[in-house]
Amino acid sequence: MDLVLVGLAGSGKTAVGRRLASRHGAAFIDLDAQVEAATGRTIPEIFEAEGEAGFRKLEREAVLALGAPDTGPALARVISPGGGAVVDPRNRWSLYHGRRVAWLDVRPEVLAQRLRRSPVVRPLVQGGDPLAKIRAQAASRQRFYAPGERINGVAEATSVVAALERFLDAPAPAGTTLLRATTKIGEIVVGDGIAAAAIDTALRALDAPRAVLVSEPGSWGAAGQGIAEALRAMGWPVDTVLLPGGEEAKRLSVIEDAARELARLRVERREPLVAIGGGALGDPAGFLAAAYLRGVPWIGVPTTLLAAVDSSIGGKTGVDLPEGKNLLGAFHQPAAVILDVALLRSLPHRQLRAALGEIAKMAAIGDEALFAMLEADGPAIARGAASAFDDGAVAEAAERAGWAKVEVVTADEREQGAAGGRIMLNLGHTVGHALEVADGYTTLFHGEAVAYGLRAAVSIGLAMGVTPADRAARIERLLDRLGLGQAPLPYPVANVLTAMGTDKKHSGGRLRWVLPTADGVEVHDDVPAAAIEAAVRSVLAGREARS
Repeated sequence: MDLVLVGLAGSGKTAVGRRLASRHGAAFIDLDAQVEAATGRTIPEIFEAEGEAGFRKLEREAVLALGAPDTGPALARVISPGGGAVVDPRNRWSLYHGRRVAWLDVRPEVLAQRLRRSPVVRPLVQGGDPLAKIRAQAASRQRFYAPGERINGVAEATSVVAALERFLDAPAPAGTTLLRATTKIGEIVVGDGIAAAAIDTALRALDAPRAVLVSEPGSWGAAGQGIAEALRAMGWPVDTVLLPGGEEAKRLSVIEDAARELARLRVERREPLVAIGGGALGDPAGFLAAAYLRGVPWIGVPTTLLAAVDSSIGGKTGVDLPEGKNLLGAFHQPAAVILDVALLRSLPHRQLRAALGEIAKMAAIGDEALFAMLEADGPAIARGAASAFDDGAVAEAAERAGWAKVEVVTADEREQGAAGGRIMLNLGHTVGHALEVADGYTTLFHGEAVAYGLRAAVSIGLAMGVTPADRAARIERLLDRLGLGQAPLPYPVANVLTAMGTDKKHSGGRLRWVLPTADGVEVHDDVPAAAIEAAVRSVLAGREARS
């Protein structure tokens, strides 16, 4: 087997890793040393000549050079990546799959002392306040280290080695956890093949007496039934509440029926609901949790890429009214959101492509790494290529877009902030939601509607001088590459414009528009009616007509 040691610089990965490897006759691989040997330069020299981007490229090559993990029962390799290597989602995908992972956790105060005494000069302890730098880095990287077994790295080396040996002797955890973060909007867990095990952990943390699963027929057949069987095998009593599929679930009458079923099952206030499904299931299931007994905990297990990056994060729950989408709801944060990439592999290609509309929106908001990743790997995800799952592209897209939303929501949980707050997530949604209303929620997928809405926002931004021409062209090119927002739509212009009258983003009687800038977004409530109508006509006509 392979063991990967993660942790900050100074946490003892090299010293402990060498000792452990020696005790078991295993190879010790220091990835930084591999990079230096391959280039004939020290890490500081590489940084000086090529910058961090150049070093990270070489680091990625070293990770890939490890090849497939050793799957034998004996320890074969101890791998020590640099402290920042696992910040990159693809590195984590390659390093964590099929390998045991341990996190050497050391208090920042101890790290600062160790680094000051180290013969290798570390940037963290040069200038400024070293302890503050270490604390900030520890906080920013904890979610990448936390998937590993947490080992107290402050202890004497012999004790740390003993703790690692006990970990290696224990049964391997199910699946591969890639990210684990505790936030004020719930725990966020990302992984591959982890759903049942992560639900088990979340239920235990809530001291739940049973698992109450809420799903809908499609998600139940694709994922829920298997999760229920796995939970029963772990010893959990399982009860199930099934809602209708699609937008039919987002009706008040459905919530009433489901609440009565919970009453029949004698669900108590401390018992969490586990929502297994896409956004059309997560929204009403979360609302059910918010309303039943004035609020019970809930755990979100999204089964679509769209739900994974959008509706499952942020605590917005709700149902539709005939007058508009999500007009009745509540903020009710989940105790945990479990994003299992394995559940997305069976999705129809159209659903994967549609989800990229929301992900492209997050890129346009200002996530340059996500933007570049979509330009490179988005088309493969859009066509459902197996390689996009196997090489970690889908996991990276989901993690980057999902975490970007986590950061926005934690800063403005109830959408009360100004232009830099949660309202920025509505980029593309003003026209997008209006298109869904005009469509009657029958044919357009939400992500597809958002892609059209993003094109409309670009059009308005150009007309108002908010969106630079090169930025507009880049967003349009990306949507073209993803095959989104191109076909003409049959809805009357008047119907779309009327639907905007019920948009939730009105303030003081004026509709607030989120428009792209060169590297982010701005909010405007002064968009001329002529610019709005022109944008709507443009997207209804389709991309080909505008080319």
